[in-house]
Amino acid sequence: MGNIVWLASYPKSGNTWLRAFLLNLVTNSQEPVDINKLAALTHGDSQASWFAPFDARPATALSSEDLARLRPKAQARIAESSPDSVFVKTHSALVEVAGAPMISQSLTAGVIYIVRNPLDVVLSYADHLGQPADTIISLMAESGFESPANEHNVPEHHSDWSSHVKSWTQTPHAALHVVRYEDMASKPAPTFAGIARFVGIDAPRERLLRAVRFSSFKVLRAQEKKDGFVERTPVQKKFFRAGKSGAWRKQLSAGQVRRVLDTHCEQMERFDYVPQGY
Repeated sequence: MGNIVWLASYPKSGNTWLRAFLLNLVTNSQEPVDINKLAALTHGDSQASWFAPFDARPATALSSEDLARLRPKAQARIAESSPDSVFVKTHSALVEVAGAPMISQSLTAGVIYIVRNPLDVVLSYADHLGQPADTIISLMAESGFESPANEHNVPEHHSDWSSHVKSWTQTPHAALHVVRYEDMASKPAPTFAGIARFVGIDAPRERLLRAVRFSSFKVLRAQEKKDGFVERTPVQKKFFRAGKSGAWRKQLSAGQVRRVLDTHCEQMERFDYVPQGY
């Protein structure tokens, strides 16, 4: 058994929120931890720096076959970065690519998987990429979709939203903790308490609630307004855009909602995301 605790999610589903909570909880900070220091506790499996020691070429020059060969070494390097548990963010589906797994099971201690209503993911992802909602709806239905490589990151294999969710959650087990974004928002105390217990932190209620408060959307947005946020994309006015559930009801057309439902109904039903009347 390994020591990596994967913080897994489809993009724009609350991963940054989870990482901020864990950083505030683990450090037991008496004031909100700087959001630009999330990497002090949590790593990203797509960072090109993990791969560089094993292949000097830039990430943009690496093929899928190259990455399949290098990924186990890169993930082992992440695991070796600490003698204790290592929190690692991933947006990749739990699948094989080019004949090799995206996630090394032998290095895995556990998984926290965050799922979010895909109707709201559409809006958040559209803002993140600077693309129309219709483009994002098509992207989220694209089997095998990968984010492009750049100088800092290798591709992430997102696949389509349904396949991503199913790949991580279809087989319940003791090392998997599934959390709905909507529960993080509507009932934060019990939801984040469950996360703390899962990672083995028996925090007093005061410490837990302080970490919840310090990682709230209001605090994170205020920090970004004051100091910026390194993960904001060039096309975004702000990374922490709305932080609410259900915005799709006013911003997506009936036709757009139907497109999402037609593609993802099975997984949406599993997580109570199918709206009444559809």
